[in-house]
Amino acid sequence: MRIAHIAPVATTVPPPKSGSVETMTSLLTEGLVARGHDVTLFATADSKTKAKLHAIYPHGYWHDEHMWPWELYEMLNLAAAVERASEFDIIHYEAAYYPMSLAFTRLSSTPIVQTLHHSPSGAEVKLWSRYPEAPFVAISNEQASLLKGLNVVGNVLHGVDTDNFTFQETPEDYLLFLGRFTDGKGPLQAIELAKRMDMKLILAAAEDDYYRERVAPHVDGRRVVYFGEADFQAKVKLYGGARALLYPIQAREPFGLVLAEAMACGTPVAALDRGAVREVVDEGVTGLIFDDLEQMANGLSRVFDLDRRRVHERAVARFGTKRMVDEYIAVYTRIVEAHRARG
Repeated sequence: MRIAHIAPVATTVPPPKSGSVETMTSLLTEGLVARGHDVTLFATADSKTKAKLHAIYPHGYWHDEHMWPWELYEMLNLAAAVERASEFDIIHYEAAYYPMSLAFTRLSSTPIVQTLHHSPSGAEVKLWSRYPEAPFVAISNEQASLLKGLNVVGNVLHGVDTDNFTFQETPEDYLLFLGRFTDGKGPLQAIELAKRMDMKLILAAAEDDYYRERVAPHVDGRRVVYFGEADFQAKVKLYGGARALLYPIQAREPFGLVLAEAMACGTPVAALDRGAVREVVDEGVTGLIFDDLEQMANGLSRVFDLDRRRVHERAVARFGTKRMVDEYIAVYTRIVEAHRARG
């Protein structure tokens, strides 16, 4: 197939450090190219890909404060693909913030499918329902349930680059929190849990106002250690060395990429039962799921006892990129064939 894959233009594809949407976009793009598909990636000029690269910006707006408003930069990148619609069989928009691609649904001669990367509100879904024919791919059953009334044509769990997430059989003696510093991610709960267990906790995320105001006062450099934002190699090392990844989320999330990444390194996870956690974690195999922090504290030793090799093997089987690419190809094929049948 001839595929236009539209990335966010916040940073490079793949991202230099954090950026789950850019990471997923890169893995899918390279997987499609490896299968022989003709893929054009619409991204920043400093991106790295084996696909054809269409770039109208030298770099992303995360790195340039003069690139404002960011929505216009995203819209023009999307429009660049739609303007070339006749060259493609399908256009796939990775909606990092919201599916602005819906506005082109009835203007494009080529079908546009969108993948969301957040949990939408009811008000958002109501607005998007103005385009009931527009196809969406959900990233979990959790997210699909929030898209009720829209045209969800597939459910494709994220994949991770399991070949490069190195398995580490013997961990070091620390717990890990990796993710953005927000109330919803639960960094304060992770700190509380580590203190209750009298264990070292490493916090790996980019510094922001929330970190400076709420988290930094707890960082002592001994029990609670701030690592900073980790690039890929550092992230793999941190995952592999941890006794467990703590995922005490307070808000529902549609997937939880750090769970799959940690498990690919053999590191079991301790997670609260929110959002799509039960779709990602195999209870008693790759981690344990708890109702609250008290239960997590009482059960954390059982997480340490899980077989790390089995954790790794299950993660490779469930979250390898081959499975994700196969499922997206199947979705594309259904959409393209239905479009052709309609003439």
